[in-house]
Amino acid sequence: MATQFALPLIPAGSGEPASIVVGSGNRAVAEALAAPETWPFRTAILHGPPRSGKSLFARWFANRHAGGVIDGVESLEETEVFHRWNRAQEDGFPLLLVVDGDNWDITLPDLRSRMGAALQLEIGPPDDALSAELMLSHAAQRGLALGEGAPHYLVPRMERSYAAMEKIVAEIDRLSLERQVPATLSVWRDALEAVQGPEQGRLL
Repeated sequence: MATQFALPLIPAGSGEPASIVVGSGNRAVAEALAAPETWPFRTAILHGPPRSGKSLFARWFANRHAGGVIDGVESLEETEVFHRWNRAQEDGFPLLLVVDGDNWDITLPDLRSRMGAALQLEIGPPDDALSAELMLSHAAQRGLALGEGAPHYLVPRMERSYAAMEKIVAEIDRLSLERQVPATLSVWRDALEAVQGPEQGRLL
């Protein structure tokens, strides 16, 4: 079953979700971020596929625990990351590092040893329940009425990734607006075909 964590201070119409949908693929991450006192050296490193909500989790964590966050840590100079880790240790607050790419290859030995001791968190692929809830969340964010039965039809036929799910909802929204019709079966099918190709989109 999927649940939701509310995000603070998200204004209506901002184009950002007002909550994080939590299910099997990310529940362990949510539970770990809720208890930074259990992290070794008060440090955690968050990995995950594109569009999986890493930055949203980081924002929720920073607000809830007043902890430090470095989003896109692999793009910073390693000496800067090392200094910020040291300051967090001295000040006694938790530090969450978010990796945007597939890997974070650390060359600085002192930093590599400290990061090796940190808690490693990984957002996994969404299951059916999480996929359905995320799809509805993306649609609500756009003010899109997906139509009855949309998740039941779309989830088994779509690529099981966070990015693909978001693209399909965006394409449904585009086609519905372009054709000036409700989002029903023909729109769902055409959106699948546009995003994933004709073979996948025509599965029945």
